[in-house]
Amino acid sequence: MINLIYKIKEKAGFYRLLFAVSSSLLIFTLHAQASTTTILHSFANLKNDAEHPYAGLIQYPVDGSLYGTAFNGNVFPGEVFKITTSGSISTIHQFGDGSVMHDGSNPQAALTYEASTGYLYGTTVNGGSSGYGTIFQYVPGGIIMPPTFTIQHSFGDGSVTNDGLYPMASLLRAADGNFYGTASEGGSAHSGIVFKLTSAGAYTILHHFGDGSVSNDGTIPVANLIQAADGNFYGTTGLGGAHAGGTVFKITSGGAVTIIHSFGGFNDGAYPQAGLIQSTDGNLYGTTVGGSSTTGTLNDGIVFKMSTAGAETILHSFGSVTNDGIGPVASLVRGTDGNFYGTTSAGGSASKGTTFKITSAGSVTILHSFGDGSVTNDGSDPEACLIQATDGNFYGTTAGGGASNLGTVFKLVP
Repeated sequence: MINLIYKIKEKAGFYRLLFAVSSSLLIFTLHAQASTTTILHSFANLKNDAEHPYAGLIQYPVDGSLYGTAFNGNVFPGEVFKITTSGSISTIHQFGDGSVMHDGSNPQAALTYEASTGYLYGTTVNGGSSGYGTIFQYVPGGIIMPPTFTIQHSFGDGSVTNDGLYPMASLLRAADGNFYGTASEGGSAHSGIVFKLTSAGAYTILHHFGDGSVSNDGTIPVANLIQAADGNFYGTTGLGGAHAGGTVFKITSGGAVTIIHSFGGFNDGAYPQAGLIQSTDGNLYGTTVGGSSTTGTLNDGIVFKMSTAGAETILHSFGSVTNDGIGPVASLVRGTDGNFYGTTSAGGSASKGTTFKITSAGSVTILHSFGDGSVTNDGSDPEACLIQATDGNFYGTTAGGGASNLGTVFKLVP
């Protein structure tokens, strides 16, 4: 029997989505291709090192370095770090170190770069003045001015009624200069929200999931939003919708919500934990943790293509071929070659996750199986989106594994 277990498990004081999946095998198209994976850093049980980077990286245009967050630290509950493409790592901020009051804890999302100022923004799942998470701003500083770290909003602090709890996603800086994001819980119906934050720190709620204003609008939005070419924002919810398998929704800057797809029906994916991307063909591409075989039974996750009107095409069902991975929880990234690249959080030849390439037609290539012995201490459980840096290589993180089993930063040359 094919089973999907979906649960919200309390971990380090907050709720985080966990998916455990078992699968059967079908016949699908899979290619094997040699690629080079190099470990830039293995996080260690040291005072100034981080632990368990669930989030992906961004490349800072000013110095070309990669910036990221880690959920934990050896002493403090989370960290912002910088690492060069050659592997030199340094600490930017340690949450809870006393330098900033109520600065949050346990960041799980990637940072967001604001081009007009050079500032970085991010979220923490926990902490803040009420313990429900924060939005923070980091100003790198320069020759004269020192770097600064400030809190833009503390969730649940009473300044905005029903303002959401536990933000798990990165922020989107939109064309209007504002930031848009999601909180996984809270709101008037306790099912999550979509919010807007101005650069001056003004916070507004655009939509409360489950409040009855939109039928079957989903619950528990854990992924980031994107702004598509039509100017609207698109996102996913992990649960809810007409078939209880999550949704893809569209929301305007004024808060008007339209559900364009409900997952969980026959021959469909289920439980998206990742955000979407829009490709040059105008379609949206994404992943779901649960998938569907041709018999309509839940499987190991899918990669899908979807028009902005909601017409869906399944490009690949994981578990359809041996060792192609299980449970993609991260967004895809479109490479300069026009193909899409991603990760699976489990599966592969050593059951520790994979990196893969997939064409717009659905042809899949496994680039690396973590733990297969080809690279020593290469990590396990990659839960974050890859990025392609200016050198053409891809960079990512693993939440576990490495020399101390606390996660890694890796480089992938496909």
